[in-house]
Amino acid sequence: MNKFILAVVLGLSVCALADRGSCQQTDDLEFTLDVASNTIPTPKIFKPNLDLSGRGFHHESAWPQALASRETLETWKKDIGFDGFYRLQFNLWDITQLEKEKGAKEKILANYESVIKNISDSGGTVILNIFGTPAGMGKILDKKSAPVNIPAFKELIKNTMKDLSCDKKYNIWYEVWNAPDLEGFFLGGQQEYFNLYRAVSESAKELESQHKVRLPVGAPGASWWFHNIEGNTLLTPEDSLIYGLIKFCYRNRLSLDFITWHGFSTDPKAEKEMTVYNKSAVDLVRDWLSYFSFDKNTPLIIDEWNYDRHANLLPERKDKSYISASYIPSRIKNMYEAGIDNQVYFCLEDFQNNKEGVTRNVGVFYFGANHAQGKGGPKAAYNVFKMLKSLGADTFPVKFNDEFVGVIAGKSEDKITILIYNYIDPEIVRNSLSENIAGLTPAETKFLLGIIRSDELFKIIAQPEEMGKLPTTNRVKSLLKNAQELSIQAKRWEQEKRKIKISLKNLKGEYLYSLFAVDSTCSLNCEFKASAEKEITAQESYQEEFLLSPYSVNLIILKKKPEPPKPDLPKEEPPKEPDAART
Repeated sequence: MNKFILAVVLGLSVCALADRGSCQQTDDLEFTLDVASNTIPTPKIFKPNLDLSGRGFHHESAWPQALASRETLETWKKDIGFDGFYRLQFNLWDITQLEKEKGAKEKILANYESVIKNISDSGGTVILNIFGTPAGMGKILDKKSAPVNIPAFKELIKNTMKDLSCDKKYNIWYEVWNAPDLEGFFLGGQQEYFNLYRAVSESAKELESQHKVRLPVGAPGASWWFHNIEGNTLLTPEDSLIYGLIKFCYRNRLSLDFITWHGFSTDPKAEKEMTVYNKSAVDLVRDWLSYFSFDKNTPLIIDEWNYDRHANLLPERKDKSYISASYIPSRIKNMYEAGIDNQVYFCLEDFQNNKEGVTRNVGVFYFGANHAQGKGGPKAAYNVFKMLKSLGADTFPVKFNDEFVGVIAGKSEDKITILIYNYIDPEIVRNSLSENIAGLTPAETKFLLGIIRSDELFKIIAQPEEMGKLPTTNRVKSLLKNAQELSIQAKRWEQEKRKIKISLKNLKGEYLYSLFAVDSTCSLNCEFKASAEKEITAQESYQEEFLLSPYSVNLIILKKKPEPPKPDLPKEEPPKEPDAART
């Protein structure tokens, strides 16, 4: 069955708000920024946030097996730092399995803690994802099993929280499980998951009361926002695990400090999808929170996301990783505009040669055939995260009306940064249709799915003159026509460069201009080095023109030129005394 059909029928669709094609794409682009205009503190969502998972195997048993290598963590710390949101998968099964090895359990806990301490000491926040039911606490001997010995599980969690948050004061948010809606991650029903959440939430509440500290607890880390343990589709979001969890917490007076879900896609506008309630998914979740007496502004976090085309290994995530790299700022900017509070990119390192047999090239870092020695390096995405790090303390709330190109502009005390991305969604036809699937009538939905099932979709897209003859409503024909127009635009801009003119108003003084680029000239082990540098002098404004390659990210940095040191003035000699002899 076609992947898009599976997406819609099984609830795996990736949708976006109905704003595609709303503006005409022009050959040349212009962006004007008044550098004297008001700014806002740079939203946390623009920081280089990351899940620290990777590799999946280590020869040292006391090193967390799903955590990236020490060397890669050190490289990230040195170049980018840990002052954002960092997700760490805390595997209770692996920890308790080491109890019989002398000192091994203490070692693995110390290794976890060293990473947590690094993040907390850097001013960052740890999202500690709690998963893996220890042996003897579950229905069956499987780390994915739902706990049945809830008191023992609660005691284990509470002791962990007390040690890390109360005694050592690390800045940790606790996330309950990972993708509990997928059988490969959780063996249990929805109520069993809610019981698991209750144990963690009650532990936090008891410790907060006793130690007067804040221990945020959130969930569910579902594989998509509308999923539940039985699957569910976009057409019935009220059956989602998120809705059920909000209602469960309300009825049982449990805290729900943040909500998480995953979002793997090629669609940069995935978080702008519309629902059957004629509002976006983000607005709908916030309405649920408000209805059940929770804070409407409870943080919503996409805590696993990446460029994804339903395959474990993609050239766009390695040999052509400039493609997935250009996706990063495009997706983040659209998340921000959709109202998402934060995001965590998945993940630091690729997965390979682990005992679970999972091989995925989703990492910011790869490692090669000589994996035993940890040889590898950064992909193009690494330089994009360095660009995000360079944005500065404040950003300009700019808008840029183009389907593929977007801008994020930042400001610091001594510099102005302008990040420009050019990302073209290779699945734009399917994504542009799926963004409106929830608003169609049952008959319209059936017709559209029928076209896809018969593989007629791209034939129709290629022959727009046939659309008028289709036995369906004008609304469906309009969707198909819009998809066809977007397809033409995408095919063109996948091949051609676009000229952009940057105009800066109220810029005065002397600046050092640097241009950094991530594009098809490099995918692996790319040096982060300016491709152009010069000195400029601006009286009231400044303009710059250059070409944007397809699937590229460009960063302009204008840094105030330091004033030359003032020359030392000659010392004045004291007046001479009158000549005594002549006097």
